[in-house]
Amino acid sequence: MTAPIAAPTRRDPAGWFGHPGGLSTLFFTEMWERFSYYGMRAFLILYMTAPAAAGGLEFDVKHAGSVYGTYTSSAWAAAIFGGIVADRFLGQYRSVLFGGSIIALGHFTLAFKSLPFFYAGLSFIVIGTGLLKPNVSTLVGGLYDQSDARRDAGFSIFYMGINLGAALGPIIAGWFAQQVSWHVGFACAGIGMSFGLVQYVLGKRRLQPAFERLAVRPPPRLAATAASADPRASATPAWLGFTRVEWKRIAAMFVFFVFAAVFWTGYEQAGSTLNLFGDRYTRLSVLGFSFPSSWYVAVQAIFVILLAPVFAWLWVRLGRREPSSPAKFAFGLFFLGLSFVLLIPAAAVAQSGSGVRVSPLWLVGCYFVQELGELSLSPVGLSVFTKLAPVKIVGMMLGVWFLADALGNKLAGWTAGFFTSMPLSQLFGALAAVCLGAAAILFLMIQPVKRLMGGVH
Repeated sequence: MTAPIAAPTRRDPAGWFGHPGGLSTLFFTEMWERFSYYGMRAFLILYMTAPAAAGGLEFDVKHAGSVYGTYTSSAWAAAIFGGIVADRFLGQYRSVLFGGSIIALGHFTLAFKSLPFFYAGLSFIVIGTGLLKPNVSTLVGGLYDQSDARRDAGFSIFYMGINLGAALGPIIAGWFAQQVSWHVGFACAGIGMSFGLVQYVLGKRRLQPAFERLAVRPPPRLAATAASADPRASATPAWLGFTRVEWKRIAAMFVFFVFAAVFWTGYEQAGSTLNLFGDRYTRLSVLGFSFPSSWYVAVQAIFVILLAPVFAWLWVRLGRREPSSPAKFAFGLFFLGLSFVLLIPAAAVAQSGSGVRVSPLWLVGCYFVQELGELSLSPVGLSVFTKLAPVKIVGMMLGVWFLADALGNKLAGWTAGFFTSMPLSQLFGALAAVCLGAAAILFLMIQPVKRLMGGVH
């Protein structure tokens, strides 16, 4: 009797710390992309508001805040279209490659001292980020089978790459921008993205398992069967294609969307209002060591790297006592509001007319408390959207999650416009009131939202 021929098994080339070798390629691709994005973001509003004599654009703060908000919100919103382009036309690998190339082009365009080049460069970065951001994450998922126990750990490692780049970008590109030339800083961000592209192309072979898995798509009939077998589905009659249970979960997602937009409005002050506060009112030296103000922007990412393992341990340690998703959202907003309360006395001292800059510990303390909020909310949001979304619109609802971030970024830029027209103690107080008020409302809504979620945790 002839033995059956076994189907060939995929072998992931060159493992990396017990994970597929391709994870190292994508880790460094995303690290350098975030290096370029956050490196430039750290000094963007400072460049726009700097006087022409100092090489800046001499925008007033209101206009600079509007440009900043439009740019950052567009970069997040473009991710929706980048996913569609990859799915229908380019595929994930080429979308990341083209996206990274356009991002690098955008940063190098910003290196030229001309207003048309400035707006063109920002536009290129938005388009490139939209192509790269969603698809590099898709490739990470493609490195693992659905049942692979290493999958969550792999995404955790990838997330550390994001924050490593977000920490290094402001430190390196920000230093060049403020100590040498704004345009050298822009070019530095472009060089970082170029490094990421080179190693991405050289590491293409390691991504082969992801290409194979992502190329296997179930035929429509099988996909429909899978959807009907979804344990979340209900036998109740459908309205506009969704069951009553699904409509309730969509309503819960709308609640999360609203509160996430409020959260990102406050959190993204880091690149606008708090960036200006650090530059104009906070001491730029510690123990005799002087540093550029853009370095303050790196503090958030450093705290993420330090605190993320603590939060991962905490949720496991709590076990059944782990807070629900709406409770975590409420805690995230509470900590964010508390961070602005912390800055109210610092702002009052800074604008007292004494001319004395406040201690860096005020801003560092603010960012520490904010990261308690981000780690309570941000990792939960994406997860809960994937669990609540009806099977046939999961992709669209993930796009809605990105839209919450985009809306928050736009509102953050609008808020920055009040930096010079309102006492900072009042501005920070207003931000604190909005965030703490939203937290209080959501704490009261925890049980109703849990009922809408229909058993999803």
